[in-house]
Amino acid sequence: MPSRLNIATNIGIAVNIFLFLIKAAAGLLSNSIAVVSEAVNSLTDIVSSIAIKYSVHLSRQKPDENHQFGHGAAQPIAAFIVAVFAFVLGIKIVEESVERIISPEEINASLLIYIILITNIIAKIILSQYQRTIGKTYNSTAIKAASVDSLNDVLSSSIALVSVIISSLSFKFVDGIAGIIVAMFIFKTGYEVAKENLGYLMGKAADENFIVKVAKRALQIDGVKGLNDIRSHYVGDKFHIEIHIEVDKNTITRVSHDIGKDVQTTLEKMDEIQKVFVHIDPV
Repeated sequence: MPSRLNIATNIGIAVNIFLFLIKAAAGLLSNSIAVVSEAVNSLTDIVSSIAIKYSVHLSRQKPDENHQFGHGAAQPIAAFIVAVFAFVLGIKIVEESVERIISPEEINASLLIYIILITNIIAKIILSQYQRTIGKTYNSTAIKAASVDSLNDVLSSSIALVSVIISSLSFKFVDGIAGIIVAMFIFKTGYEVAKENLGYLMGKAADENFIVKVAKRALQIDGVKGLNDIRSHYVGDKFHIEIHIEVDKNTITRVSHDIGKDVQTTLEKMDEIQKVFVHIDPV
């Protein structure tokens, strides 16, 4: 695993453990379901970070006898499991929040609670930007998903902060409403992560712009007269490409094979592609 990916996952785990501990303490001290929901949200982030660390490590391993096209599916599988986990916890939070709306409880607001929530917001903004940069640099779907989740946490923590302020002013029912809103952010994160990674798991095809890019690269290879078919699908988080190239029918077999090999080698240098299968059609 590239060192920066390893560092990114370790930072994600450390930050989320720290935020979970301080928010759990704040939730117990304030008796706010909104703050407790934020602590639960951080717990999902810890599970997510650990899953990401393991899946990134596994996905970078070389192909073996049992996984001859590599382990690229590890990251989208891990991300999808995290999404399901988020949905389950979100439902639990909604149930507790509804009870708080029906039977409001006293909120114990203090300067420490405010400091903890503001610290969480600042930390998540910084973490989200860092994860976004690393995710794009290494084309890591799992770390990109973590970046989106961290950004959503900024919004949910802000809601929890506002909720504590309003609830402490005798509007105790607002705490339960805020808890439901925080749960909605958890649902939103789970939905976005699940939606993106289902495409990888279901072997979604590449979009038209990428196919055009692949075609242009192939047509630049000497000996390629044209293309008559390009198909693609995800295997893990990278594409497998099946491409039919046209070569002169009078070209001897060895030369035709070399042309096909050049196409394969050129396309497999693209970051988004793992494997290319070339069919040669004489014209």
